Amino acid sequence: MAVVIGVRFKEVGKIYYFDPDQKDYSLGELVIVETARGVECGTVAIANKEVADESIVKPLKKVVRSANKEDLRRMEENRQKEKRAYRICQEKINANKLEMKLVGVEYAFDNSKILFYFTADGRVDFRELVKDLASVFRTRIELRQIGVRDEAKMLGGLGICGRPFCCSSFLGEFQPVSIKMAKEQGLSLNPTKISGTCGRLMCCLKYEQPAYEELLRTTPKVGAVVNTPDGRGVVKEVSLLTGQLKVNLQSSDEGVLSVYDKGDVRPIRGEARQGGRKDSPKGPSAEEKA
Repeated sequence: MAVVIGVRFKEVGKIYYFDPDQKDYSLGELVIVETARGVECGTVAIANKEVADESIVKPLKKVVRSANKEDLRRMEENRQKEKRAYRICQEKINANKLEMKLVGVEYAFDNSKILFYFTADGRVDFRELVKDLASVFRTRIELRQIGVRDEAKMLGGLGICGRPFCCSSFLGEFQPVSIKMAKEQGLSLNPTKISGTCGRLMCCLKYEQPAYEELLRTTPKVGAVVNTPDGRGVVKEVSLLTGQLKVNLQSSDEGVLSVYDKGDVRPIRGEARQGGRKDSPKGPSAEEKA
């Protein structure tokens, strides 16, 4: 076990572990640390705690010190410089007629480097742009192409739920989301209804997926033959969230459905009926193979 603190360099960014060097740091405190990008100022997101050695990426660097007033002044100066750099870079992009969208600018804490984040549909030859920017700022220039999800995270905004984007408010890292999740949750597969402002599948599909997977495991599927308090029947409709099933009883006419709670029915293993006929065994579909 090792004692570490977690430091975050962006408001909603990934948390990195550092060695507190036998000092106690409080949550929200600003600290100066050395990273692969150089000296940086970050916020303590996890106070002193013990973690397993295997969860640490070695070598674990030590915290240099707590941030002082001079560090805070430098950070504010960098924020002002970033606004000026953004304006100048946008002018240079227009002058070079480049098909790219400038998203943000970030100054290294020690001013040793300036990062320009942009999006583009394809590859962009920005060699001339780098030369133009280097002649103005006379420091190391780095242009980094990011995806649309990263753009949404950096810019922020409101989702269709009316709340701030998850990615810009609390998600430290993006989670993989698939169309299979939308299918299993019974959502419309209309892209406009299951996509976020970034145009990708909504991150919130991931939140409820474990609950839906458990419900799917414990709920009879459509077409399953079940025993009910009123006799045997075939499941015609399923409501996963309420746990209610609509069953066509063998003693009832086709199309006459009875409603039962899933706890009141018992699936009959090895039997499934579709349209009044027992299903024959099938191999995986082309979609499942893919």
